[in-house]
Amino acid sequence: MPKKPCTVCLTFDFDALSVWLGGYPRVTPAMLSRGEYGARVGVGRILELLAAYDIAATFFTPGHTAESFPNVIEAILDAGHELAHHGYGHEDPSTQSPGEERRSLERGLAALERFLGNPPRGYRSPSWDYSDVTLSLLVEHGFLYDSSLFASDFYPYHPRQGDRVGVEDPLQMGKETNLWEFPVDFCLDDWAHFTFNFDPSRVGLSAPSKVWEIWSGEFDYMVKHAPGGVFTLTMHPQVIGRGHRMLLLERFIRRVLSQGSVRFARMGDVASKL
Repeated sequence: MPKKPCTVCLTFDFDALSVWLGGYPRVTPAMLSRGEYGARVGVGRILELLAAYDIAATFFTPGHTAESFPNVIEAILDAGHELAHHGYGHEDPSTQSPGEERRSLERGLAALERFLGNPPRGYRSPSWDYSDVTLSLLVEHGFLYDSSLFASDFYPYHPRQGDRVGVEDPLQMGKETNLWEFPVDFCLDDWAHFTFNFDPSRVGLSAPSKVWEIWSGEFDYMVKHAPGGVFTLTMHPQVIGRGHRMLLLERFIRRVLSQGSVRFARMGDVASKL
């Protein structure tokens, strides 16, 4: 009996300037220009590549980015891609008060709804982290799926509300939500591999050959061992948009297509059929 086919979701966190404004105490013009590169150069290259292979992707976008670069957002939507929620100003929910987090979430929703005409179906935390109220806010606002957590790899799952655990207290599981979680991991995130910053840490600037080994290895494992699995790749236009990294992305796309039975899909379309 043939195995159930796998799916690859190419996702792009189109943060632009907000990733620097929302995450760093001291922001310089050079840092902001790195974000603008994503809007000025990166997205266009990504859209051209995706069109060449007839691939639909998901763009997790802060409201700040949508309001700053409306023409780029229109180009993303005109090309048939999904626009999903990524906060308003790329704030870390785990550092916000409940009121601040609600305001960021709802302001981001309002910004994206002006382009979509309806609420986005998906959410990704800007920090890949939650506060104690994040999940309840996502449920309250009717999101279909999230992509911020790490408890699986190739199979979406339902995150729980009300878990109780401590250093001296074993896990007491809460109740599963109806929200679908598409798990992430830093090894499948271009930012962790490629982004250099003077402060807080000098990391990144990996060779694409190293990242190819990781991405293709994870993909090959899914195809062999996880029938019906969903491969979630996270990228940022200001990072993957550099020429040598675009060649890496195209090489990965060709590897996926060589499998024949594996499909590319927007994350919201996958979630709606689970």
